[in-house]
Amino acid sequence: MQLRPLGNTGLNVSIVSMGGAAIGQQYGPVSVCEVADTVHAGIDAGINLIDTSAFYGEGKSEEILGEVLAGGWREKVILCTKAGRHTREKFDFSPAGMRSCLEGSLKRLRVESVDILLAHDIEFADDFERVFTDTADVLHQLKKEGKTRFVGMSCYPLPLLQQAIEKCNLDVVISYCHFNLQNQRLLTELMPVAEKYGVGVLNASPLAMGLLTNQGPPPWHPASDAIKQACAAAAKHCRARGTDIAKLGMQFCYAEERIPSTITGTAKRSELEANLQALATPMDRELLREVERILEPVRNATWNSGNATG
Repeated sequence: MQLRPLGNTGLNVSIVSMGGAAIGQQYGPVSVCEVADTVHAGIDAGINLIDTSAFYGEGKSEEILGEVLAGGWREKVILCTKAGRHTREKFDFSPAGMRSCLEGSLKRLRVESVDILLAHDIEFADDFERVFTDTADVLHQLKKEGKTRFVGMSCYPLPLLQQAIEKCNLDVVISYCHFNLQNQRLLTELMPVAEKYGVGVLNASPLAMGLLTNQGPPPWHPASDAIKQACAAAAKHCRARGTDIAKLGMQFCYAEERIPSTITGTAKRSELEANLQALATPMDRELLREVERILEPVRNATWNSGNATG
């Protein structure tokens, strides 16, 4: 599998990486055996980055990954986890809170350190300046202590992530829902800043949290009705052309060489195989143009998240 450099970290990451939300049962039940089969097959296929969080299943994702990465598998991957978010409503980005959260993660993952540690969804903080100072400081202290090799932050609103890059001396950031068939603002608004500072950017939620799927988004999805309707129309058009919009969406993300890796939630072998098949199949450029025309009225439209705008 093709590898790309992750900013100035010196790491080369697979263009497909595995996300741990589904492993944490956030999209339905999945067994440890299913996850082990999927993760091991993904590693064998060349995937070398796994991203998880204390938030996913309130620790369940890390617990399962700790089990399935035992026996030598941990050494084959770049392991990323995130701290500061505990539940949908509970956040603690304080130095003590970040330390405590990481210690819990390390125990569940059965490791002494991770490769990448991120402050998770910082748009939900009630004081961004303290995130840029106190939270950033503890991340760098944990790096000095050897608890993590690299540090960073994740969030949805791009202006906030830009500020984090400019102020916090980060190694890596995760942006979600900002590079996909409907929204490519990641390239125009964030990448120039990230490239200036040598920060590696990971692209998460390539299907926009379900918008760009046949099933459609979950009821809680914050997108406007206009965005949801346009994405549904694009999915319908793909079905009429005998294909799946999710496949086209993944191919679109993989093809962008400026993005080191795209994180996709993978807990079942069928999901992994669909992602790998999309990678191995040439993208239908004509279909892409047709879908882009359908999505043009909502191109780059966003929604609010947390205490900052998108």
